[in-house]
Amino acid sequence: MSDPNSPDVAIIGGGPAGSTAAAMLAMAGRRVTLLEKSAHPRFHIGESLLPRNLDILERLGVLEEVRGIGVHKPGAEFVSDRTGRSAAFPFAKALNRSRTHAWQVKRSEFDTLLFANARRRGATMLENTRVTDIRFGAVGERPTVLARDAAGAVLELRPRYLLDASGRDTFLAGRMRVKDSNKYNNTAATYAHFRGVERRGGELDGYISIHLAEDGWFWLIPLPGDIMSIGFVGNQSAWKGRKGSAAELFLARIAGSPTVAARSRGAEIVSEVYSTGNYSYRARQGHGDGYLMIGDAYGFVDPMFSTGVLMAMTSGELGAAAADAWLDDPARGRRLAARTNRELARSMERISWLIYRVNDPVMRSLFMAPRNTLWMRDGIINMLAGNLYGELRAIVPVLAFKTVYQVLSALHRMGLGPAMPEAMPAAPLGAAAAE
Repeated sequence: MSDPNSPDVAIIGGGPAGSTAAAMLAMAGRRVTLLEKSAHPRFHIGESLLPRNLDILERLGVLEEVRGIGVHKPGAEFVSDRTGRSAAFPFAKALNRSRTHAWQVKRSEFDTLLFANARRRGATMLENTRVTDIRFGAVGERPTVLARDAAGAVLELRPRYLLDASGRDTFLAGRMRVKDSNKYNNTAATYAHFRGVERRGGELDGYISIHLAEDGWFWLIPLPGDIMSIGFVGNQSAWKGRKGSAAELFLARIAGSPTVAARSRGAEIVSEVYSTGNYSYRARQGHGDGYLMIGDAYGFVDPMFSTGVLMAMTSGELGAAAADAWLDDPARGRRLAARTNRELARSMERISWLIYRVNDPVMRSLFMAPRNTLWMRDGIINMLAGNLYGELRAIVPVLAFKTVYQVLSALHRMGLGPAMPEAMPAAPLGAAAAE
């Protein structure tokens, strides 16, 4: 009989990355123990999925279950506080049209669903069990994972391989001191759930809305049951010198945004007001002998384009493949572990290029006036849909968009280019296809 305290793989964290990895490994016949510090359901942000999520959900066997708890999401819109104009980016216009929609979900329900699926697949899923220490021995020796349950009992595991999916707790990266915050994106966020917020109708029904405000941006995500997730992400100037509680600061930011205030007039808060800071970071070294960091435990970027859950689940799937390979062939497992971190880092870099420039007037004007010359608009929609892995057909459109941005930025700095007040009229849906 196998020792329950010596699984093939131990996983820290029961969010999307950990639960995806646990399910995949259990489906491959591996003995898996996952340790989750809290209990599901739990509140979490990152409620807007992307079309590329659907392939992973199908492989996990939960696609229809997620459909049942979600709000249909056919695209994203950008709204300018300065002009009140809106620009729509439908996923049906992406270069890769194999998936043209996603869903918005309450993360408490979504994470519970993924966690239960991993348990159903055969993984041992322990809740209210907080990892307190990890001890690595000599090369080739099993690590020791120490944890404590809700009753205070100590659990000691000796897995053959360890996956860190601890999310923004960054368990291993923090203890190994390999976590680097991104100095180019030093932002903070505050967010809550509301009831009674105005929803989009017609062609924009189900769209996530990104409202471009002064010193930052808002997300508005329609969820089931007339719930709207609203959050504000701001740079340092957005918070400097402001006083009051998190709730008071958040409501003041909403009141100061003409477009968000108009949609939330008469709405009520139905959750706590949460806040967090230092949004972007990455581990300098995300894998080693017998361990691998996946999802937010390895790195995280500003959530503007809803890539967090996708990158978590993608790295969970890749991480499971790396762990599975390592158990039979450590050399191959190390190569796949390096690939997992490399793919996640490249995806973060591709989407970060846009995120870091979101407050730039040139970038905002380009988003508010999408044009499809050299398929630029469709290339950007392709990224918004979660196609972050360097598709060949996206190279020219994305390169063209970056070139236009760089040229207009240079002209703007010299005072020679067109004015960039976010006042250019947005192209109607599909209008640029013939350009």
